[in-house]
Amino acid sequence: MNIAIIIILFIVTLFGVITLHELGHFITAKRAGVKVEEFGFGFPPRLFGIKRGETLYSVNAIPLGAFVKSAGENDPTVPRSLASKGPWSRLAIYAAGPLVNVFLAFILLSAFFTLPVTMVAGNGVMVHSVVEDSPAKEAGIEPGDVILEVNGNPVYGWEDIRNMVDSSKEGEEITLRLQRDGNSYETSLKPKFNSDLGRRVIGILLCWNIVSQVKENSPADKAGILPGDTILGINGQAIYNSESMSEALASVGEGQEVTLVLLRGQEEVLTNLGSVSYESEAKQSTLLGAELKWVDGTHIEQVQLPVWKATYLGASYIIHMPQLLLASIPLIKEQPDKALVGPIGAGQLTVEAVRSFGFSNMLFMAGIISLGIALFNLFPFPPLDGGGMLVALIEGIKHGKRLSPRAVRLAYTIGTTLLIALVVLITFNDILRLIRGGSFGL
Repeated sequence: MNIAIIIILFIVTLFGVITLHELGHFITAKRAGVKVEEFGFGFPPRLFGIKRGETLYSVNAIPLGAFVKSAGENDPTVPRSLASKGPWSRLAIYAAGPLVNVFLAFILLSAFFTLPVTMVAGNGVMVHSVVEDSPAKEAGIEPGDVILEVNGNPVYGWEDIRNMVDSSKEGEEITLRLQRDGNSYETSLKPKFNSDLGRRVIGILLCWNIVSQVKENSPADKAGILPGDTILGINGQAIYNSESMSEALASVGEGQEVTLVLLRGQEEVLTNLGSVSYESEAKQSTLLGAELKWVDGTHIEQVQLPVWKATYLGASYIIHMPQLLLASIPLIKEQPDKALVGPIGAGQLTVEAVRSFGFSNMLFMAGIISLGIALFNLFPFPPLDGGGMLVALIEGIKHGKRLSPRAVRLAYTIGTTLLIALVVLITFNDILRLIRGGSFGL
């Protein structure tokens, strides 16, 4: 998809998400009796406005969001001001924006999960590698084995293995039926819980093919392809069966270089076969001197989740987001330029996601952006919504007794200064990443 179109869609998405956030504040403030002087679409300078009742509805030049301006926001002496309302009313007004974003994220993510998904399926799944000291290693599972069944249930895709293993009970032994060199056998093992992944695992990495032999001095040998490697892609085309490999090779023009993406161990390796001819061997079941094992019956199919399951996944994603953020703290320390992004970084990430995984991921990114805005605003840090909620909560617990106006003003001044500095730093990193040609690796 054209980058310009993705950027336009991102701007529209950002505008919509922020506008709905502010609309939550606006409606709740109106219902609480707060005088709203202006509801602005976009940010100043103002282009034009229409006054309805006591509120000016303005259209502004910078289409990156919206804002709500109420009378005497921080002055309780102003009649019908936000600051003049009771602590619980203010808490509801501040919380309304983030809650709208959370609900919007739930709708968008659920809608994304209802979309048809292209998946690879076959008569079993192949083991690419086995983790040392894992249940699979202890059970004698080897690279190249094809897992056909788990507890008598047939396996068609990677997700089947993950779901069957994860649904096992603590300490429960499961039985796998595998195929090795044309022979079928069974083995049993006990999955272990992996705290990093948050689920039970048996210690295997899966694939659809594996290199069994490389002919000496062949193009594959010269390119460094090794037995045990898995071919993931050829010149940007995914490889999942012998037909897809033949089609990928046939699409390469005479004299054009062939680039392969391999899975070796637990790492992806990029290698180049150089410029070769494809008149015979390359269009057959061997890859220029590399013989491969395949999973029988591997094909592409469209899968669509029922609405109830998509809704469950949407809600589950939101519920587990705080846990994911905590787990990402080490990444924030190691790569803060990628972990902390502003509008520019979010735009770049959206472009990469849509170009890599398709237009449908625009829905997913919109949901993540909405959820990100909600979580960011919930930080108990003035002048964010969470800061206002914290002040209102403290005053509510104190039965309406106001905090010192001087202390509140100082907190907002310090908070605003730090927030501006953080925004400037993040924006600088986002721009620097673009200048250097960096990416998020999607």
